[in-house]
Amino acid sequence: MSIKYWDVKGMQRALVDKFKESARSVLPIGIIVLLLHVTIAPLPTGTLVLFVPGIVLLILGMSAFTLGADIAVMPMGELIGSKLTESRNLWLMILISFLLGLALTLAEPDLQVLTRQVPAVPDFVLATTVAFGVGIFLVIAMLRILFQVRISYLFILTYTLIFIVAAFTAPEYMGVGFDSGGVTTGPITVPFILALGAGVSAVRAGRSTEEDSFGLCALCSIGPILAVLIMGAFYDPTGTGYAFETPATANSVGELAALYAAGLVGFFKEVCLILLPVIVFFGAFQIVRLRLPRSQLIRIGVGLVYILVGLTIFLTGVYIGFLPAGTYLGHAIASLPYNWILIPLGLLIGFFIVAAEPAVHILNKQIEDITNGAISRRVMMLALSIGVGIALALAMIRVLTSIDIWYFLLPGYAVALLLTFVVPEIFTAVAFDSGGVAAGTMAAAFLLPFALGATDAVGGPLLLDAFGIIGIVAMMPLITVQVIGLVYQIKVRRAQAAERKQAGRETFENENVESIDL
Repeated sequence: MSIKYWDVKGMQRALVDKFKESARSVLPIGIIVLLLHVTIAPLPTGTLVLFVPGIVLLILGMSAFTLGADIAVMPMGELIGSKLTESRNLWLMILISFLLGLALTLAEPDLQVLTRQVPAVPDFVLATTVAFGVGIFLVIAMLRILFQVRISYLFILTYTLIFIVAAFTAPEYMGVGFDSGGVTTGPITVPFILALGAGVSAVRAGRSTEEDSFGLCALCSIGPILAVLIMGAFYDPTGTGYAFETPATANSVGELAALYAAGLVGFFKEVCLILLPVIVFFGAFQIVRLRLPRSQLIRIGVGLVYILVGLTIFLTGVYIGFLPAGTYLGHAIASLPYNWILIPLGLLIGFFIVAAEPAVHILNKQIEDITNGAISRRVMMLALSIGVGIALALAMIRVLTSIDIWYFLLPGYAVALLLTFVVPEIFTAVAFDSGGVAAGTMAAAFLLPFALGATDAVGGPLLLDAFGIIGIVAMMPLITVQVIGLVYQIKVRRAQAAERKQAGRETFENENVESIDL
C-alpha cells in the first residue's frame, strides 16, 4: 500500500515551509560569523570553506528533521504514553520509562561530544552515569503526573539537593555536571519525551492537563547533574587536564569532500543508533497493544526516514562546519587587545544561535498547540533568545575573569526557584523545559568550542573556566520565560479587574435606571 498522492503533495508543501523557517533560524548566526570573519577575526581559508557548506547543511537538515518529528516522533510518543497510562500497570510504566530514558540518552550525539572532553573519567562510565540519571528522573517525571505532585516543589527539592552535593564535589566536576544536564535534552529525546508526557496527560484528562504536559524534559535534565556530581566524588580531579585541540581545516577540495563524506557516514550510523531503541519500543507496542493500520504505519515510517536523513545532515553541518569555526573565533577574539568585546559579542551570538536549535522549534510548537496559542511561538523564541544572549555574555565574563561558576549558578537558580512561587505553574514547567532544550546541539558544538578557544587564548584553566557554559545557557531561560509568565499573569489580573469594575459600573447604572422608572 502506498501513500496517497495528496499526502505526498502535503508533505512537499510542509517541507518547503520547514525550509523557509529553518533558513530564517540559521542564516542570522551564519551572517554574524561571516561578519566577524571580514572584520575582527578572519577565519583561515580552510576553516571558512568548511563553515559555508555547514550553513547549507544546517538549513536542509533542520527542515527534514522537524518535519519528520511532526509526523513520526510526536505521534509515537503520544501513543506510547497514552497506552502506558491506559494499562494502569504502574510497574510496567516505571520499567518502560527507565529503559527509554537510558537508551535514548546513551545514543545522544551531544553526550558523546561531552564525554570526550573529560579525560579523567572513562567515556562509557560518564555516559552511563548520565543515562542512569535521565532514566531515574524520567520515571519520577511520569509518577509526578500520575500522582499530581506540584512540579515547583520537585524543582526546589532537587536543586537544593544538587547544590548540597556540589558543595562536597571537586570544582572541576561542577561545570561538567551542569553541562551534562543540558546536552541530554537533544533533538530526538525532546520531541519523544514531550509527546510521552502529552499522551499520559491526555489519558488522565484532569484539570491540569496543560501543566502536566510539560516539565518532563526539565526533570530529565536534573538527573544527569546530580549523577555526575555524585560520580565526581569517586574520581581524582587532578586527572582532568584538558588539552586544547587545533580546529580542523580543509586545504583542498578533496579534503573538504573527504571530511564531509566521513561526517555523513559517521553521523548516519549514530542517528541509526539513536532511532533504533525508539523503533524497537514502538514496534513492540504496535504488536502488543497499538495495532495501528498500515497507512498510519507508512506515514510514521516516512517520518522516520525524514528524521534519519535530516538529523544526519544537520549534525554533519554542525560538527564539521560550525565546531572548527567556533573554536577559532573564540581563540582569535580573546587574543585581541580589546578582548572585552567577547561580552557584547556573546550577547549577540547567544540571541541568534538559539533559533538554530532544532529541539527549540519542537518545544515551541508543542507549547503553542497545547496552550491553544496562549503562549505563542514568537513569545517563547523571544524569551529564549534574550535568556541565551544574557547567558553567553555571563559565560564570557567568566572566561575573562575566572570567576567561580558558583557565583553564576547559585544566584541564578535561586532567582528561578523564587519565581516559581509567584508564576503560574504552566510557565514554571515550560521555563524549566526550555532551559534544557536551549542548551542543545549548537551549544555543545559551537558555544562550548567558542568558550574553549577563548579560555585557551587568555590562559585560563579550560575545565574550570570553559566548561559550565552549557549549564549557564540552560539556566537563564528559567528566569526569562518565568518573567514573561509573571507579566502575563499581571496583565490577566488587570484585565479581570477591569472587567469586574465595568460589570459593577453597569450594574450600578441599571439600578439607577430602575429607581428612576419607579
